[in-house]
Amino acid sequence: MSKTFPELFVSVEKVVPTSADRIFELLADPARHSEIDGSGSVKKSLVETPQRLTMGAKFGMSMKLGVPYKITNTVIEFEEDRRIAWRHFGGHTWRYILEPIGDGTQTKVTEQFDGNTSKLPFALKLQKAHIRNKKSIEKTLDNLAALFS
Repeated sequence: MSKTFPELFVSVEKVVPTSADRIFELLADPARHSEIDGSGSVKKSLVETPQRLTMGAKFGMSMKLGVPYKITNTVIEFEEDRRIAWRHFGGHTWRYILEPIGDGTQTKVTEQFDGNTSKLPFALKLQKAHIRNKKSIEKTLDNLAALFS
């Protein structure tokens, strides 16, 4: 069994002033991911990417982290208007959990990065990915809230 590193599980939440279904529609549309990306690495979806994600869907993204690259993700969790998560060949997981608040005009959005599902969690730990990703998640959630303000 591989070693787990608690610090590689990053979870940040923010209240966003709109309904969960509106947020989910954005998250389920890979072409819109660059609108909220706080890391600055997500550039655009690839041509063969589905317009709307579903459970098991594969979607490709053009990225840039120092150098440009392309990556394919697979949706591994999907609950309409509530939860969506994906991972790529490296194995780590990106997840969004949506919880309506009150009359549903606000939503608590939790974004999570789980580096412990990675094929090489110790490499992520050495790279301090958890620190960089926490900052990026905070910025992503700020961008999401601003988009719906």
